[in-house]
Amino acid sequence: MLGKRKRVVLTIKDKLDIIKKLEEGISFKKLSVVYGIGESTVRDIKKNKERIINYANSSDPTSGVSKRKSMKSSTYEELDRVMIEWFNQQKTEGIPVSGTICAKQAKFFFDALGMEGDFNASSGWLTRFKQRHGIPKAAGKGTKLKGDETAASEFCGNFQEFVERENLQPEQIYGADQTGLFWKCLPSRTLALETEQSISGYRSSRERIIIMCCANATGLHKLNLCVVGKAKKPRAFKGADLSNLPVTYFSQKSAWIEHSVFRQWFEKYFVPQVQKHLKSKGLLEKAVLLLDFPPAHPNEELLSSDDGRIMVKYLPPNVTSLIQPMSQGVLATVKRYYRAGLLQKYVDEGIDPKMFWKNLTVLDAIYEVSRAWNMVKSSTITKAWKKLFPGNEENSGMNIDEGAILAANLATVLQNTEDCEHVDLENIDQWFDSRSNDSNCPVLTDSEGAEDRAKPAEHKPSSKTRKTELNPEKHISHKAALEWTENLLDYLEQQDDMLLSDKLVLRRLRTIIRRKQKIQNNKSH
Repeated sequence: MLGKRKRVVLTIKDKLDIIKKLEEGISFKKLSVVYGIGESTVRDIKKNKERIINYANSSDPTSGVSKRKSMKSSTYEELDRVMIEWFNQQKTEGIPVSGTICAKQAKFFFDALGMEGDFNASSGWLTRFKQRHGIPKAAGKGTKLKGDETAASEFCGNFQEFVERENLQPEQIYGADQTGLFWKCLPSRTLALETEQSISGYRSSRERIIIMCCANATGLHKLNLCVVGKAKKPRAFKGADLSNLPVTYFSQKSAWIEHSVFRQWFEKYFVPQVQKHLKSKGLLEKAVLLLDFPPAHPNEELLSSDDGRIMVKYLPPNVTSLIQPMSQGVLATVKRYYRAGLLQKYVDEGIDPKMFWKNLTVLDAIYEVSRAWNMVKSSTITKAWKKLFPGNEENSGMNIDEGAILAANLATVLQNTEDCEHVDLENIDQWFDSRSNDSNCPVLTDSEGAEDRAKPAEHKPSSKTRKTELNPEKHISHKAALEWTENLLDYLEQQDDMLLSDKLVLRRLRTIIRRKQKIQNNKSH
């Protein structure tokens, strides 16, 4: 009679090795004998392959995470994912991180993500967070953490050899990276909120979307922004056709882009748009997409065009701040243009600041961030590639700090705007700094809006008025659109301070609507 098999607890490294050997074709039975485990255990490892790889990739690769034997998850998994992403970003950018800073950032993310529960960023939580991700104790004591310069230098050399071997031109080399955007983020001393931030209606914004920028090394082909939100179709999207948005929109619950979403974007949007662009340039439809180190993306083998000519390459861990093109000022510039656009919009509308921020929707934010991405100059993008392609450095144009110019101009405008007199250049500059992680961004939250909705309406519109109101859930006919356009033109004609260009735009729209109405009428006869 055989004795009981001794219980074996595998480390994360063991499990990764088993996954690799399974992919090489080694049988379940053979692996069970080698590792002294049951075949069912090997099958379970294969079943949980993606989870194991994600866990290993999300942890500090220089730590002892491979020696861990369990993948016990956090009570707040989404917060845990955001925190490790934030921690790794600080590490690669060489920003000092202490336990106190980690705890403060965790509390901010907990509120910003709108999570529920009794979360306490205690020393116990910090210890468990470090253990889960294999973060060494020294990493939490304010030590300045630097990117891996050796790995970055080695990758640059290998990548340049790859480009020469594949005979790729800068037009065929793309980079993409993502960042979180709290789209209702306010500067701390503007919009008459300085004395009101203690009111319960003001707290850190929960309104967050993910944006991903993608462009080639020339900066001449910028793909539409990829925007990811939590809602499949936000309330503000009612009546809007998603295919007509100026961005590519996806929805998911996670804080960062999931494998399935990224793969869908790659196959349905990236590959066709790159093929079309290269064809228009008379180039071979062959390209490479440079991505940050996983976990946010599938394996390289899973990301390629059907013919294999469009592929991806991953950067090694801990080099993002050193050589990732989109992290060399591109993402920061997009955020600066976005925030500058928001303040300019507020100044132009000249309405009550509370009402402005309450009325701001995610659809407004999407159009504004798309405009911000379009404003990023090709020279800014070219400059971001100079560490990977030193030869292109002289073609990148003057080294002008676009953010500094924006901040100076806005500070001047706002200081002469009612309710914004306390703004100074330092305040705007801090607000523009994307590395602040939006943690000093007060905003009116949904709680105050809910109170307003709970109040009984003082004036109920008549049934006749309600019929003429725009209902975004219903199809709008050409006749109705034409009627509203005519009314708006009549309004403009009655105003003596309206620009001719505004009237001409509406008149052109009226012509287009009339043409569509005529085509529809002809089809119905």
